[in-house]
Amino acid sequence: MITRAKKEQDVQSLKDKFSKAKGAFIIDFKGMKVEQVTSLRKKLIQTDSEMKVVRNTLAKLAFKDHPSAEKAFSTSMKGTNAIVFSYGEVNATAKALADTAKDVEVLQIKSGMMDGNALDENKIKFLASLPGKDQLRAQFLSVLNATGSKLARCLNEYVKKQQGGAEAAPQA
Repeated sequence: MITRAKKEQDVQSLKDKFSKAKGAFIIDFKGMKVEQVTSLRKKLIQTDSEMKVVRNTLAKLAFKDHPSAEKAFSTSMKGTNAIVFSYGEVNATAKALADTAKDVEVLQIKSGMMDGNALDENKIKFLASLPGKDQLRAQFLSVLNATGSKLARCLNEYVKKQQGGAEAAPQA
């Protein structure tokens, strides 16, 4: 039996996690094997996220301090739930959840929240398909680098053409 003080401590812990998190997801993990849950937790740790199994009533109490979370998750809090808090890149967390959901059919991503906005299943799948911050930076740098490289090659070819034309011209 959980004491009232323990419940209050759990609610406060959830409130703190919601305050720190950039995003959160509600998942139903009922039917997953222990190895599968452990594997999911390891993937989430790599993405600066954590999974917390919660009692629905305690989670609803924690939502009271976070109206956007209450709006996003109030209808999802039925059955066996866990909340995945994303402290780093939210799309990396969504990708880890989506990849695991492909492998483990019983894992269901119910809903999500990012920057105070509710995410439905389609938005979560889209978010999971986006590249990470490091990959976007690399792509942007390659675009910037390509323009300079093309300009340098073009100028180099022009200089070669001018030198070749001067050698071929008859000297007086």
